Amino acid sequence: MEIASYIQNNLKINALAHMTCVGSGKEDIDAVTAQLKEANVNHVLALRGDRPPYMSDEQFNSRHFPHASDLTGYLNSSTDFHIAGACYPEKHYEAKDLDSDLLHLKKKCDAGAEFLITQLFFDNQVYYEFLDKARSTGINLPICAGIMPITSAKQLGTTVSLSGSSVPKKLADLIATYGDDPAEMRKAGIDYAIEQILDLKTHHVDGIHIYTMNKPKVAREIVSAIR
Repeated sequence: MEIASYIQNNLKINALAHMTCVGSGKEDIDAVTAQLKEANVNHVLALRGDRPPYMSDEQFNSRHFPHASDLTGYLNSSTDFHIAGACYPEKHYEAKDLDSDLLHLKKKCDAGAEFLITQLFFDNQVYYEFLDKARSTGINLPICAGIMPITSAKQLGTTVSLSGSSVPKKLADLIATYGDDPAEMRKAGIDYAIEQILDLKTHHVDGIHIYTMNKPKVAREIVSAIR
């Protein structure tokens, strides 16, 4: 809340506050929305969130907001927030297949999402194919491409385990070549992200979201290179 308020009120840039609902009831969400309104933050990314390790099966299966689409609908009906949603170019890890995942995504859009941000991906072709399938499903909202620079070999393993994203041979070879040299790995990972973004720009994508992982210097290098 403090960071979002600083971005919104001190830097005068619209802050997109992340709001999860997996462990929250209606009262919890109402309390957070009240704090956001007080801070003059009116853009939110509505997420289910990852299941906390302490949450029992009973608690998880009886939660007030089962899906991000439920949170989106509630925020749309109870606030004047601008609401963004997440999407998965290679499907959500809990989904049976991409087609069924897209049908759930359509529900999120119909519930009030104004634009979408993808989970990270390392092969732009995956994103382009996802766009085509989303449009054919009737999802016509802007879909921003989510890019995460991989600056260490360890980061890739953690990222893939959490996101379910596939690793193309080009990136795997890069890790094999530079993984034991931190400085070279950092540079190679940033260059890989820059190459992805430049290609996305040539395809006139709706927007690009950089997963900075609290590394402002990395973000600054990427933004400087793509302008």
